[in-house]
Amino acid sequence: MTTLADIFQQHGAEYLSKYCDKMLPGQKKAIQDILTCRTEHLGGHTWFCENCNEYHYSYHSCKNRACPKCQHEQAESWLNQQSNKLLPAEYFLATFTVPEHLKTFFRQHPKICYHILFQSSADSLKKLALDKRFCGGSIGMTGVLHTWSRQLTFHPHIHFIIPGIAISDNDEKITFSKDGFLIRVEPLSIIFKGKFRDALNKAGLLDNVPPETWQQDWVVHIKSVSNGQAALKYLAPYVYRIAISNSNILACNNGRVTFRYKDSNSGRFKTMTLPALEFIRRFLQHVLPKGFQKVRYFGFLHPKNKVQFNILRLLLYCKIQNNESGISHPFVFKCPTCGRDMILIDKTTRQRAPPLALLLPYYIKVSIES
Repeated sequence: MTTLADIFQQHGAEYLSKYCDKMLPGQKKAIQDILTCRTEHLGGHTWFCENCNEYHYSYHSCKNRACPKCQHEQAESWLNQQSNKLLPAEYFLATFTVPEHLKTFFRQHPKICYHILFQSSADSLKKLALDKRFCGGSIGMTGVLHTWSRQLTFHPHIHFIIPGIAISDNDEKITFSKDGFLIRVEPLSIIFKGKFRDALNKAGLLDNVPPETWQQDWVVHIKSVSNGQAALKYLAPYVYRIAISNSNILACNNGRVTFRYKDSNSGRFKTMTLPALEFIRRFLQHVLPKGFQKVRYFGFLHPKNKVQFNILRLLLYCKIQNNESGISHPFVFKCPTCGRDMILIDKTTRQRAPPLALLLPYYIKVSIES
């Protein structure tokens, strides 16, 4: 099976030699981590199976959020945590999409643009939710940033999952949304555009944006998603998943990469073949800036508002679940042959990864800190 690491090993040096000066540090770091993930460079554990009388070695993972080998368990954990917080109400999925004219600007200033996208969209929702014609109070939201389309093109947008519940300022009264309706999208789109423009102006970046950006309607969509469980399952893969998984990479031959994707209209899988350097470019544009939080919580779902959230659950007669037992169980590796627990024999510490150039098939002078 062809993996992302294989593609970087074959074509990473050529890509770096052409575009190194234009790459962000996080993109170079992603290449290095993906190449060293679960290899001897990161160390690992030696296990022994008493049943099979065999030794097994498990390498450490890189834990880079752009690595396709490292995210599945985290996504499952996030889904379980959020499912335990679901409220007995109708849920809504709101999507805020960036206009086409802004995409180049987003690539040039990803960290500040993604932050403004989060804040302007969340503030727009909170402002309209206070209107008595809609929710009439403070709402809670979970937002997830998503930057790719199924063909790996750049398509930044944010999904918010929102319970149709609002709580009054004194935390004593709650109101429910109307069946199948949360907020009108027409005024929401106008407010969203205005707040985004104001934030850019405050950051001193407004003059860098094409004027036609403000002359078009901005796309905002809201739909009912029943009790929220299905929406969470839809969002969970995007929380920790990267733009493409290794299972969807079919081949890398003669300087071209073939991958599969699911067509949004037919629901069927299709294939696409791109030059290797174009494939790498499409992948790396979705590597987020270092330390950027792609999942954010607002209103009564914000971690700082746990007291308000628990009051809300009490008002709704919800059982407050506590999954923090305080008891940690040591990880035990299962024997790949018989499936039984194995004994930990030795641990090799994580080493400093070798220079990026040494991981590639031929040497070029590249510094990961440049």
